[in-house]
Amino acid sequence: MKRYFGIIVAVLGVSAGIVFAMRKWDAKNAESARELNMVRIRAEYLERAAWLRNVPDQKAYIDENQTFMTWYFKEVTEHLNKHGGNRDFDDYLKELDERAAKAKKDDDGTGAEKKKEVYAYTRKVFDVLKKKEYSPWWTATNQGIRLDIVSADTGPDGRIHLPLVVWGLPRDSRTDDKNITRVTVNAAFKFNWKLYDEKQKLVAEIPGEGGPDSRVDWPDRFVKFFPPMVVLGHYDIDKLPAEVKTADIEWTISARSPTGGDIMATFSWKGDVPAAWKMAEGEVWKGATDSVRPEEEINPTAPPKKK
Repeated sequence: MKRYFGIIVAVLGVSAGIVFAMRKWDAKNAESARELNMVRIRAEYLERAAWLRNVPDQKAYIDENQTFMTWYFKEVTEHLNKHGGNRDFDDYLKELDERAAKAKKDDDGTGAEKKKEVYAYTRKVFDVLKKKEYSPWWTATNQGIRLDIVSADTGPDGRIHLPLVVWGLPRDSRTDDKNITRVTVNAAFKFNWKLYDEKQKLVAEIPGEGGPDSRVDWPDRFVKFFPPMVVLGHYDIDKLPAEVKTADIEWTISARSPTGGDIMATFSWKGDVPAAWKMAEGEVWKGATDSVRPEEEINPTAPPKKK
C-alpha cells in the first residue's frame, strides 16, 4: 500500500490542478462573455441614438426617447440577469468607500464628499431615464447635437433654474500607463437672452459663456450603464424684469472632436416668458449695465426714419 501512496497523492494533486485550471478558465470565459455583451449593448445604443438626436419634433422625440430607453434598460436588466452585476448601480460609492478605508488618517474626506455629490447629481438623471419619466421642457437639435432643457422652474434661491442634458457631443477617451482611463469633452457653451416687452421693444439682454454649473462630462463613470455620450449640468439665471413679455434665447455649443474636427451647434428658443421667471412689479434688476444700441434693434416695429 505504501508504494502506491505517492502515486495516489500525485493523482490527487494533478486532479486538483485540473479542477483549479478549469474553474479559472470558466471564470475567464464568463468575464469575456460579460465584456463582449456590454460592448454589444453600447454599440447598438450608439447606432440607434444617432437617429434619435435628429428627430425635429419635440413630442415625437419624447415618445421615441421613452421607447429607446425602454429598450436600453431592458438590455441592461437582461445583461445583469445573465452575467451578474450590481443592480443598485452604486459601484462608484463602494469604490469611494474602499478608497477611504485605505486613505491616510489626516484625510478629512472633503474630496470624497464632493465626488458623492457628483454621483447623486448624475444618479438623479439616471433614475428619471430608467423610469421612463424623461420629458424635457424644451428640446432642439443641430449638427447632430441635441440640447434638452429638462425643466424651467425657479430654485430655492429664487433664481431661474435650467437643468440641461446634451446628447452626442464627441469625447476623448485615454488610458495611461497605470491603466487609468480619463474621458473629456472639449466643448464650450455660450448663451444670449434678448428680452422684449409687450410691444416687442428690447428691454434687456443677458449674454454669458462658460459652464454649465455642476458639469458632468462622463456620467457613466459615476453611474454604471448611464447612457454614453451625455453631458449634464445646469444654469441659474437671475429673475427677469417685470415688464418682460417675450424672450429670444440662443445657446451655442462649440466642440472639437478627437480627430480635430470643429462643430458649432446653435439652438434658439422664442416665446412668452413664464410668470415664475419674472420679478414682482417695482423690483429692481440688480447688476444691470447700460449699453447703446441702434434704434431698429431696440424697437424693430418702429416705422423707418425719413431721410
